[in-house]
Amino acid sequence: MRKFNIRKVLDGLTAVSSAASASSAAQQQQAGNRESEIQETLQSEHFQLCKTVRHGFPYQPSALAFDPVQKILAIGTQTGALRLFGRPGVECYCQHDSGAAIIQLQFLINEGALVSALADDTLHLWNLRQKRPAILHSLKFNRERITFCHLPFQSKWLYVGTERGNIHIVNVESFTLSGYVIMWNKAIELSSKSHPGPIVHISDNPMDEGKLLIGFESGTVVLWDLKSKKADYRYSHDEAIHSVAWHHEGKQFICSHSDGTLTIWNVKSPTKPFQTITPHGKQLKDGKKPEPCKPILKVEYKTTRAGEPFIILSGGLSYDTVGRRPCLTVMHGKSTAVLEMDYSIVDFLTLCETPYPNDFQEPYAVVVLLEKDLVLIDLAQNGYPIFENPYPLTIHESPVTCCEYFADCPVDLIPALYSVGARQKRQGYSKKEWPISGGNWGLITQSYPEIIITGHADGSIKFWDASAITLQVLYKLKTAKVFEKSRNKDDRPNTDIVDEDPYAIQIISWCPESRMLCIAGVSAHVIIYRFSKQEVTTEVIPMLEVRLLYEINDIESPDGEQVPPLPTPGTGSNPQSIVPQSHPSTSSSSSDGLRDNVPCLKVKNSPLKQSPGYQIELVIQLVWVSGEPPQQITSLAVNSAYGLVVFGNCNGIAMVDYLQKTVLLNLGTIELYGSNDPYRREPRSPRKTRQPSGAGLCDINEGTMVPEDRCKSPTSAKMSRKLSLPTELKPDLDVKDNSFSRSRSSSVTSIDKESREAISALHFCETFTRKADTSPSPCLWVGTTLGTVLVIVLNLPPGGEQRLLQPVIVSPSGTILRLKGAILRMAFLDTTGSLVSPAHEPWREHNVPEDKDEKDKLKKRRPVSVSPSSSQEISENQYAVICSEKQAKVISLPSQNCIYKQNITETSFVLRGDIVSLSNSICLACFCANGHIMTFSLPSLRPLLDVYYLPLTNMRIARTFCFTNNGQALYLVSPTEIQRLTYSQETCENLQEMLGELFTPVETPEAPNRGFFKGLFGGGAQSLDREELFGESASGKASRSLAQHIPGPGGIEGVKGAASGVVGELARARLALDERGQKLGELEEKTAAMLYSADSFSKHAHEMMLKYKDKKWYQF
Repeated sequence: MRKFNIRKVLDGLTAVSSAASASSAAQQQQAGNRESEIQETLQSEHFQLCKTVRHGFPYQPSALAFDPVQKILAIGTQTGALRLFGRPGVECYCQHDSGAAIIQLQFLINEGALVSALADDTLHLWNLRQKRPAILHSLKFNRERITFCHLPFQSKWLYVGTERGNIHIVNVESFTLSGYVIMWNKAIELSSKSHPGPIVHISDNPMDEGKLLIGFESGTVVLWDLKSKKADYRYSHDEAIHSVAWHHEGKQFICSHSDGTLTIWNVKSPTKPFQTITPHGKQLKDGKKPEPCKPILKVEYKTTRAGEPFIILSGGLSYDTVGRRPCLTVMHGKSTAVLEMDYSIVDFLTLCETPYPNDFQEPYAVVVLLEKDLVLIDLAQNGYPIFENPYPLTIHESPVTCCEYFADCPVDLIPALYSVGARQKRQGYSKKEWPISGGNWGLITQSYPEIIITGHADGSIKFWDASAITLQVLYKLKTAKVFEKSRNKDDRPNTDIVDEDPYAIQIISWCPESRMLCIAGVSAHVIIYRFSKQEVTTEVIPMLEVRLLYEINDIESPDGEQVPPLPTPGTGSNPQSIVPQSHPSTSSSSSDGLRDNVPCLKVKNSPLKQSPGYQIELVIQLVWVSGEPPQQITSLAVNSAYGLVVFGNCNGIAMVDYLQKTVLLNLGTIELYGSNDPYRREPRSPRKTRQPSGAGLCDINEGTMVPEDRCKSPTSAKMSRKLSLPTELKPDLDVKDNSFSRSRSSSVTSIDKESREAISALHFCETFTRKADTSPSPCLWVGTTLGTVLVIVLNLPPGGEQRLLQPVIVSPSGTILRLKGAILRMAFLDTTGSLVSPAHEPWREHNVPEDKDEKDKLKKRRPVSVSPSSSQEISENQYAVICSEKQAKVISLPSQNCIYKQNITETSFVLRGDIVSLSNSICLACFCANGHIMTFSLPSLRPLLDVYYLPLTNMRIARTFCFTNNGQALYLVSPTEIQRLTYSQETCENLQEMLGELFTPVETPEAPNRGFFKGLFGGGAQSLDREELFGESASGKASRSLAQHIPGPGGIEGVKGAASGVVGELARARLALDERGQKLGELEEKTAAMLYSADSFSKHAHEMMLKYKDKKWYQF
């Protein structure tokens, strides 16, 4: 990324259009005057970039843990991410730097700490007593691979089992290895000739901490006496073991096996199992063994005071249940419940009333971690209902295809969406409170409402309340229900513009003030919605079909050279071509048998019941033209004050009056230029082959023309779900400001290589359309992928009844502006530098009978956007801010002089640009494909922030990245998670306060009462002095080469984030001592090294002296 030097910045302040270079001095003077008029308050110190929170389901989960006292849940993933969940609204995301998969998590129960074991054979100790948890210690195993860990309750010694079958013991306080090792060859019988396999289980006897139960994969289980360092009992079984669990009395344990069986063993009877159960095996007659089943991957054995114990297991289904969903089986007494899950089970845990393993467990719930969901099952209610999940884990219910972010919305929006969304909730959940209830909420320092809208592959749209760094689903809209569902494959020929997900949402255009919503879908369909609190039944769904042409004349290429087909002006490029027109389906095929005038989807012709919420106003579909499917929509805009919606693709642009349900404008892109087309385009035969599906998802239109010698935009890369970026467009034009000067030699060859020019940005506004204008008027600004901005004038009839009777007249203004790269975003400023918002109609309920005052209200239906400046003089009244993939320009209106210009990037391209408000001012925020996030002041386009944040690793980031007001931004960091970030210094400073606390001081429950007789006769739990066994004095030092200790960064960071008070002060003092000790240690080492080098130097000097003592000078 190039650095902005001061000269360039000054150039930007006084840059002028090269087309008007003759009057440059006068314009520089004007620019200076304007600069004095508009005081820019934003400075570099207002900006700082940092991640705030991550929402959604942890992507590719691999491990699960629960602290039963703190009531905190931890989930680890295959990419080394750690997600911690407390009460609803308390969430935390951490990341292991190595990115290795987390294989196991172990809480130090009620200690505010967690141990993670990773696939790269490292152990990490996390400090959870700070708002942003950090690693205190790490231990890297060099010679052995970690397979299983066990940390007994209230113990500081962690047992670590390895692939070689050995067990090492780690002190979690110092994170050092004990010299005590249990070697596999000592544990198994000496007569055994084969290796028992990796360790799959370690646990201590609930009633005797001195006895350790070790499970080997091959089927051998050993009860090891820690004091005498020998095996008490060995239990052998033919089938491989997956998991082991104790009965709380310590007299029995249960094993799950690879053949779908459970074996229950009495501790003192190692010869054969006390009982063998095949939960899902068919019992055969004649006493034969049941047929083998799939492996039981995990079993838990939980006891209750009042009744039978619970045996809970995952897996173990019979092999003949092909296609059956993954199941969790709950066996309680004689009843067996099989609970089907939507996704495969990664892990599960039973939540119990007590943290003590030697007491009745009293299980009350099961947490089931699925591949793409988290389910909590209530064990206390009949039928085992699930708890309603309060976390925002359903972002990926259908894959996200686009999203938009709105900060500082009208305050009544969230309650309105919540009230209509509350009716959509499912019934039948458990009546109990959500059991994961640890932690405390942070302070709410942001008071403004925030809404995130996600569009999905199944055509659904979700509205989320994102205020104050939380996330909660408000309302879900299913756009696909307006279309007929195909019942079999023969019914699907029309949807084959895409192979799957024909209803996928590509672009969302939403006006928060009027609540009008417009979406564009992958099958070239647009749906306009109004918000209503009343239920209505629509008898006939209003529908328009638009035939958006690009090439009409079929002219053969003059010679046989292989040239890609090119744009040809439509035959109707006469000035009168703009007439209201609608194209109802007249035929399904043209004379030559090609599909023609057919939309991709079929709208239902039966009455449609529409619930309160978003209700269909109009469905618009592009139709097939002469055997070629309609091209996907690349840009979309709706305006409630004008009653218009406009959309464009690589064929052209269409504008629809949704109040009168008529097509106002239907033009090929070239026809927009009229006679002003700057490109020399040769007519070619129409393209017969289908274009790649161009999905400008999330209104980003990232496709870009970049000369071949520069970095390519990722337009040729196919997106997941058959959605690719829209444009591989744009010629290599040597464009300077507004002039059309270009290299003729290069332009013809490069334009020949180009595909069609697509519409990439649309903006309704009230501004000056031509240089001679004295007052602003309603218009539409259109940006294309070739960097052109065109202006279309809108002549609107008066409000009220006249608006529904008289036509809207639209006409090109002839105004054309030019930038490098595809146009991404446009906005307008008034003379004070404030943002001029597009006009909008305030929301009102449409589905109630009109009262007497209604007509008066209707007359006010087209409010002009309020601008602080009311002067209508000819002086520079407004500024247009235009951002393309390469540069940004500020154009003075009505004179159309370029007063400021900033080349944002030379070697990359902008993926997303937004004009946003921050600290009572506005700026331009950009995200580049090279990973840089940049902000520029307005109107002078001074660089304020340029931070390398995130390289464009996949198209999902490009598709979903968006900025919004008050320094907020987000993107989809994985298919299931939203990452939010801020570029505001103020938010960064307040973030620590806003984050929730995971650790709260809670008293550990009392240990179970041993009872008089058990105490007298020694029947209770036996404690063990582990320090005596595993400490350095007893077991010696561990081999240094076995594992390497790495101090973590969490110590000092932890102090910074720790709360003030005794605990914080003690922590600070202790860390200061640690640091001092560490520095003294380093100093000691350096001193020793210097002494050693001095000693060796004197030795060498002495040797040299002896060698040359008796020699003459000439003998050297």
